[in-house]
Amino acid sequence: MARSLACVLALLFAIGCRAQELPVYKDVSKPVDLRVKSLLSQLTLEEKAQQMTSSSPAVERLGIPAYDWWNEALHGVGRAGAATVFPQAIGLGATFDEDLAFRVASAVSDEARAMYNAAVARGHRQKYAGLTFWTPNVNIFRDPRWGRGQETYGEDPYLTSVLGVAFVKGLQGTDPNHLKVAACAKHYAVHSGPERLRHEFNAQASVKDMRETYLPAFKALVEADVEAVMCAYNATNGEPCCGNDFLLNDVLRREWGFKGHVVSDCGALADFYKGHAVAANAVEAAALALKRGVNLNCGDVYPSLVEAVKQGLVTEEEIDGALATLLATRFKLGMFDPAGTNPYESIPATVVNSKAHRALAKEAALKSVVMLKNNGVLPLQNNLPRYFVVGPNAASIDALLGNYYGVNPNMVTILEGLTAQISPGSQLHYKPGTLLDRENVNPVDWTTGGAKTSDATIVVLGLTGVLEGEEGESIASPHYGDRLDYNLPENQLDFLRKLREGHTKPIITVITGGSPMNLSEVHELSDAVLLAWYPGEEGGNAVADIIFGAASPSGKLPVTFPKSLDQLPAYEDYSMAGRTYRYMQAEPMYPFGFGLSYASFRYSDMKLASAKIRKNQALTLEATVTNDGEHEGEEVVQLYLTDEQASAAVPLYSLKAFRRVKLEPGASAKVAFTVTPEMMEMVDEHGQRKIEPGRFKVFVGGAVPGKRSEALGAGRPAEATFTVK
Repeated sequence: MARSLACVLALLFAIGCRAQELPVYKDVSKPVDLRVKSLLSQLTLEEKAQQMTSSSPAVERLGIPAYDWWNEALHGVGRAGAATVFPQAIGLGATFDEDLAFRVASAVSDEARAMYNAAVARGHRQKYAGLTFWTPNVNIFRDPRWGRGQETYGEDPYLTSVLGVAFVKGLQGTDPNHLKVAACAKHYAVHSGPERLRHEFNAQASVKDMRETYLPAFKALVEADVEAVMCAYNATNGEPCCGNDFLLNDVLRREWGFKGHVVSDCGALADFYKGHAVAANAVEAAALALKRGVNLNCGDVYPSLVEAVKQGLVTEEEIDGALATLLATRFKLGMFDPAGTNPYESIPATVVNSKAHRALAKEAALKSVVMLKNNGVLPLQNNLPRYFVVGPNAASIDALLGNYYGVNPNMVTILEGLTAQISPGSQLHYKPGTLLDRENVNPVDWTTGGAKTSDATIVVLGLTGVLEGEEGESIASPHYGDRLDYNLPENQLDFLRKLREGHTKPIITVITGGSPMNLSEVHELSDAVLLAWYPGEEGGNAVADIIFGAASPSGKLPVTFPKSLDQLPAYEDYSMAGRTYRYMQAEPMYPFGFGLSYASFRYSDMKLASAKIRKNQALTLEATVTNDGEHEGEEVVQLYLTDEQASAAVPLYSLKAFRRVKLEPGASAKVAFTVTPEMMEMVDEHGQRKIEPGRFKVFVGGAVPGKRSEALGAGRPAEATFTVK
């Protein structure tokens, strides 16, 4: 009897153990590839196709929750509730600060994790509540007409690479086994307008331009282990980017060794048959995208993969291969792990909109503001009898945001920031004065007279996201977000003219916006000009700090401001000839890298370790930067290289390194750089990188070298020549 009872108990124990045994895909002790294989083996073909769409449904029998892959975090967590709003990406580009980009992205990913943890705890799994963020945008801002250029870090492939890599590292975290969030390099590749034609446009780019300008930032992010790459809407050289064998297979997968997943831009696969005419229907489009390497469809085309299998256009094994890569991302994010096994699941909701993140947003805004002119009126005293703040963007929340933004309960407008900093006993009057982009209907003018009786007028002009941005966002744009008119709205210029008439007291103009614009008349009519971009939640406080001298401006232009669009090729022309500071022969209004300070920086004493080096040899150099001014300031020291004896056309100048240096009045610092062999490479007409013997010129200064930079006050760079044998 006792023996029988023991046998029964042993049998029950064994059954219980088997019942509690985890499936392999839920076993965190197993390698990710085995867990993925386990999960794949239990999915039906229909379920596999559904899991490859951005709105992936739950598979309840396997305990797989629904997940939406579409999330945004361009300059803070977007579209998901209260979050810290940092300066728009182009403003972050203007900081030329790699460490800052990393810290901003780390703060963003902390908030993203905290918001995800809170949402999942409540059972919320909708769009914009996940961990896969479709940022950063590392396209090259090649033409100021592109309304989405504000999403980029500017026109330079090196600056874009450095800041993009820092942002990816900050987003994805440092844990070797888990992603904090998954970053995405977009839009791959050769994508920068026209916005209205993006669903059908074919960008023609030479292999030299691709290798020299359009692809380097994507390569840098792949080398930094970015988890995802988004293929663009447009075609490149005759093939849609999401069906482009050269871009997706030859370069991305085979040449660069990318191991992550490729996601289509939203609706891009439907463009195969609606715009590009390379497929007859959704079934053919799904098959083509799968075979070319797209893992995830933002849209509703990939459910047609089931029919594509039935028609013999693809195999289920091919679907398994693509889905395995995609599922690996979810495993690395810890989505199938039990509680207590992920280092990021304990990030609390208190990090969202925290004091520390607000302080970081202000630091970023301060470093992003570019001073374009100052005839000595700034910094302004904060105890003058009367200030007048005018302009359509002075009290505008939209002027802080740009596009792909989050929201915050304490958005500080420029008017609010200025008001907070004037001394008791001083007056501040405010009127918008003019509308954003059209003439006032009511002709009564109380503004220009009020300005003339004030001791200083601060006028806030420029653009907002209703005038520039993406096709569906810019509701006041006649060109789907692009700006085919390079000028400010004429009513704004007319308003500034009226303010200036007979007015001898200082006029300080603050410009908001995310792209170059014609500021020649603004420059002439104003005593000082500040470019604030879309500065985020602390924008008003940052602008006030600079105007009243609590901080010195240190931002630099990450994009060239031409004098007019007549200086540029046609918008639809993707050749780099004549574009950006690297290839533009015409004199710009404001050069790349330019930005003034309350300090005055002088460069001298360039010293090279050697005047002759071998092709595989690095060159160390140093230059001295001195603050000859009366204010402390932080300078972005920039190193440019010119290959003077190349066998093919090369950039006029190429940014190769930069560093921020803070100096007290009268102080000097020696700034050292290393010119590596990679920096000396040129790209030939076949797209091959190589170092040729010959003479190189190196410059260290506060802006791209040139007479215009010097004329505007950037100073003369230190320079030297060396020879490669």
